[in-house]
Amino acid sequence: MSVGRRLLRVTSLAAALGVWQLLTSLDVNLWLRFEHFPTVGEVAAAFADRVGTAPYRQDLGHSLRRIVVGFLLAAVAGVAVGTAVARSRWAADLLGPLVEVVRPVPAIALVPVAILLLPTNEQGIVFITFTAAFFPVVVSTRHAVRALTPVWEEAVLTMGGGRLRVLFSVVLPGALPGIFGGLSVGVGVSWICVISAEMISGEYGVGYRTWQDYTIVDYPGVFVGMATIGALGWLTSTAVELLGRRATSWLPRPAARGAADAPRPASRGAGIRAGTAEPAAAVRTAVPRKEPVP
Repeated sequence: MSVGRRLLRVTSLAAALGVWQLLTSLDVNLWLRFEHFPTVGEVAAAFADRVGTAPYRQDLGHSLRRIVVGFLLAAVAGVAVGTAVARSRWAADLLGPLVEVVRPVPAIALVPVAILLLPTNEQGIVFITFTAAFFPVVVSTRHAVRALTPVWEEAVLTMGGGRLRVLFSVVLPGALPGIFGGLSVGVGVSWICVISAEMISGEYGVGYRTWQDYTIVDYPGVFVGMATIGALGWLTSTAVELLGRRATSWLPRPAARGAADAPRPASRGAGIRAGTAEPAAAVRTAVPRKEPVP
């Protein structure tokens, strides 16, 4: 990213904070009421007082552990179920209806179910986090697998590859962009639901602490919690995006502005040989073409 773009992003954030400080310091009360809002300075002072304390670190640890455990379980299960539904008629008939019926139910609405089924609140919050991320991953994986071109699979089968080789050499690598799209959405939804679950039934965590600050009318503390949630969500989403770029580095990237006419290198992932990634010509030559009849 260029220095100009970085500067523009920092300027945008600084301008938003400046508008916030101006509206709250002047106690603006038009249609929106800012007289009860804490100023940026008050929130910064509350954050400075809290950031180094043991309760703050404890809350961060609990929330991050719940997100990591629930999200990793959802990633593994979601990719497996999405791939099975897309590739198997039996799985589509058995699991597809269940996914479509349960998917519209908000994950936070499953809090009573988690309380009834699971022995501890901690397990219930992890279950809510898992459910929130599971369905975006399933749907994205299913669509990504179904969108793959059949010629890649036919090339592997022609060269003697079996079903497992097709799965790990064609299906999963080809569906990676769609899978990581679902993971990126899933981690954001997971943060929404884990914070809500902590507010309802948690004992520790950023959501629990934010709700406690609200009940004792500590509005700067509430905004400290909101800022912490936003920062954690941004960091985890960025981590998933960077991991996705690394895992799909073989894909061609859009050319930068001004370099559109430059020759673009051939993609190493355009064609798939059994167990390896080969140039596109390998796929084209793997399937014999019919000669035109004179």
